[in-house]
Amino acid sequence: MERLQEQIMERMDLSREIEDGELVELIYQVLEEYTKDRYLPLKTKMEFGKDLFNSFRKLDILQELLEDDGITEIMINGLENIFVEKEGRIRQHEKRFASKKKLEDIAQQIASGCNRTVNEADPIVDARLPDGSRVNLVLPPVALNGPIITIRKFPQEGITMQRLVSWGSITQEAAEFLKKLVKAKYNMFISGGTGSGKTTFLNALSQFIPEDERIITIEDNAELRLQSLPNLVSLEARNANMEGEGEITIRELIRTALRMRPDRVVVGEVRGAETIDMLQAMNTGHDGSLSTGHSNSPKDMISRLETMVLMGMEIPIEAVQRQIASGIDIIIHLGRLRDKSRKVLEILEITGYENGEIQMHTLYGFEETGKKHGKVRGCLVKKDELQKKEKLLAAGF
Repeated sequence: MERLQEQIMERMDLSREIEDGELVELIYQVLEEYTKDRYLPLKTKMEFGKDLFNSFRKLDILQELLEDDGITEIMINGLENIFVEKEGRIRQHEKRFASKKKLEDIAQQIASGCNRTVNEADPIVDARLPDGSRVNLVLPPVALNGPIITIRKFPQEGITMQRLVSWGSITQEAAEFLKKLVKAKYNMFISGGTGSGKTTFLNALSQFIPEDERIITIEDNAELRLQSLPNLVSLEARNANMEGEGEITIRELIRTALRMRPDRVVVGEVRGAETIDMLQAMNTGHDGSLSTGHSNSPKDMISRLETMVLMGMEIPIEAVQRQIASGIDIIIHLGRLRDKSRKVLEILEITGYENGEIQMHTLYGFEETGKKHGKVRGCLVKKDELQKKEKLLAAGF
């Protein structure tokens, strides 16, 4: 493959822009000469042609993985190993990048595509692809075995709540219940571990937001694709430049968003001190706001929120807990079961703050009923009634 690439490069007129059609013609001309004295099946020749085109115009062997809709995660561990997650299973990909330089060029191409910089001085960067896929780049000297690229792909078609119901991720009853809560402007927080489907679920919930509302989304990397909302403003944080200037944090974006007359604020994920600003937005008339966070359980999520608020300012823990109790109405916890399926495991209501503790109770809980054909069987079961019904009544439910 490298020899073919070199031959194509030698024949390319680099003094001008070469059109895609002209490049394809040149590639197959070189392939014809290469196969003149050796037999190469037409299918193999077509694959060679596609790989060569991707190496010049797109993301090399990474391109075919991105075009495979069945793949949800791509993990490039330096030059030697590429792993992909497909249908919940991780397997090794048979192809390799031709050289370390080619892999580094791909990393630079991805970063520059969304105005990010990655180099030895700043070797860790979060980026995204044009289709919204989330990318994490780590270069040497931090990555000892070469450039590391991890890509979380999102489906091209927006996943609706109805599709989640059909997949068994949530029951129809629970989905209808959440629909009412979103319309009635309950503040909701989605928790779960890595790869549990938090962003996907947040996108699905957004379909219930009324179209006449003004929504502002705030993210580290723009991944949310809120459906059918005309009055939508998307804000994205920015890293500092090479001189260490120009950084715009999530905290600054939340403060700015509150001056933009939002009906709801949607924060893609909270990881640190911005949690206090998100809670203050929820507590100052921006009902119906949504956000997500990493945790192993709803109780852990509350503890993490407390810790993250304290990272932003020194205030008594009791004041933090009161902010959480009054700001967040509902926690939806997602998880991946042992068969790799993603499910809503719990829906909880936060009812208040008493005796030094945030009070909450389970509205829906996942109950396992067995296993069939390797798949875990079970569904969300209603455990209790909603206690805080004022917003539902005010919305006419």
